[in-house]
Amino acid sequence: MRLTVSGDFSRTDRFLARMRTGRYFDRIKSCCDAGVVALSKATPIDSGKTADSWSYIIKTTHKGLVVYWTNSNVINGFNVAIGLQYGHGTGTGGYVRGLDYINPAIRPVFEEIANDIWQEVVRS
Repeated sequence: MRLTVSGDFSRTDRFLARMRTGRYFDRIKSCCDAGVVALSKATPIDSGKTADSWSYIIKTTHKGLVVYWTNSNVINGFNVAIGLQYGHGTGTGGYVRGLDYINPAIRPVFEEIANDIWQEVVRS
């Protein structure tokens, strides 16, 4: 039996070398910033505090990066952004129905991140 192999791993090596430099991290940060803007614009506005309270955290894990978008507007332990998204009870026994504003706002950002990662892979 004979096995012939041609080619090399140069494209893979170039891709991994670029990943080691952390260059992709700057692009992820810009996408995260875009996510904050999108969430802020989509947040229902009463006082504007919830819309102005979006931020993000990027954590490095053994599998890669994890991004958490957070909202710091918490009143008496109640996260206002989550209450707007999923609904909440009122102090008088009523209920305010939730409004799905987070998912539609952040979906284009997820798509942009996925596209950027794919472009980085095929560019190698």
